[in-house]
Amino acid sequence: MQIEKKDRQILRELAKYQLELASSERNQKLYAEWMRYGSSKLPERSMIRIEIETFENEVLPGMMKCEGEAARRIERRMLRPIANFTLFEDDTLVPAYYPVLDHLYFVPFGLEVKRKVTDGVGHHFIPYLHELEEDDHLLGPSRFGLDAESTEKEIEEAQEVFGDILPVKAEGDCYVSCLTQDIVHIMNMDDMYVSMIDEEDRFNDMMTRLADDYIAWFESMEAAGQMLSSARMQHLYQGSYCFTDELKDDIRGAKLKDCWLFMDSQETSGISPDMYRDLIFPHYKRIMDRFGLVSYGCCEASHPIWADCLSRIENLRKVSVSPWCDEEYMGERLQGTGITFLRKPPATILGMSTPELDEEETLRCFRKTARAAKGCKLEIAQRDVYQIGHNPEKVRMYVELARRGLEEGM
Repeated sequence: MQIEKKDRQILRELAKYQLELASSERNQKLYAEWMRYGSSKLPERSMIRIEIETFENEVLPGMMKCEGEAARRIERRMLRPIANFTLFEDDTLVPAYYPVLDHLYFVPFGLEVKRKVTDGVGHHFIPYLHELEEDDHLLGPSRFGLDAESTEKEIEEAQEVFGDILPVKAEGDCYVSCLTQDIVHIMNMDDMYVSMIDEEDRFNDMMTRLADDYIAWFESMEAAGQMLSSARMQHLYQGSYCFTDELKDDIRGAKLKDCWLFMDSQETSGISPDMYRDLIFPHYKRIMDRFGLVSYGCCEASHPIWADCLSRIENLRKVSVSPWCDEEYMGERLQGTGITFLRKPPATILGMSTPELDEEETLRCFRKTARAAKGCKLEIAQRDVYQIGHNPEKVRMYVELARRGLEEGM
């Protein structure tokens, strides 16, 4: 990686600024609030985070100064939490280090995902499978592992540029296993649904093999001392953090029971709760049971599968409550359990091309959530926003109104 002298100086100044923000009284107070939130104590308030990655091109380019491609890649990563902290003023933390994630890879059945992309954010997966009776011979063993060499190289490159100012460290996050997403990446969703009905045994065998491969991967990393636990401000999928007092933090050589796992099954939103219970959930639970804590769900509705499935996950600590979910139902079920009511508000309130925000609609949304989640550990993760009318102030106002609406709805 070649970084020119001018860009190096820009990154070094940015590293100083990041460390200054990380050491600020506000960031330290926020860290303490997250520590309490992740403990068994009742949180003092709900936490709110805005996921910037999907609309960052309307915010970060104006903040960026580097010219080289490698330098801009590092600069962009450093600026994401800084933008949240300084522009949006949500509950995103600024780390006192530059994190480098382990370079993990998992290729289901050895089939590299093929996709066709559009000019925007849309894409289409090119399938390998249509009818399992004819095509399941294509399913080979999954390939997986940790590319420790490339991880160390990334650490060394950042360390050489600004490591004397801002520490550079390997960081874990949660481990991830989304079985039905892997299937949809190699098989059209309509073919997947048909196979569940017409080729149930073959579909079940495919899911069994995939779950076995994930378990083999996780257990091989555990045996090799490669797993890295996370229990602080590391990324927990769906816009959340890993804060908890139930797991050990930052332990290389951790056991599976020391680690977070994230799973979802958005792709099965179109099947019945009974079919999910009988054909999907058993494979998921086999993996869940091996980990310390579980966070479940993305955009799918969690309430139809709560009673027969999700409520049976003893190590469940966060569950997604998406715009398609019955908030009141989930609030009643999660009240007093300590399981986080991880609310994903509709993206359409903030994610419009107009620079203005509908203040009353925003307040109404969060008042409703506050009423539904009364007595629950509530966290807001605003995701899937792709445009903000090129107005970062709109996001800051959204955060302010969200906090106000939550207070008024209690």
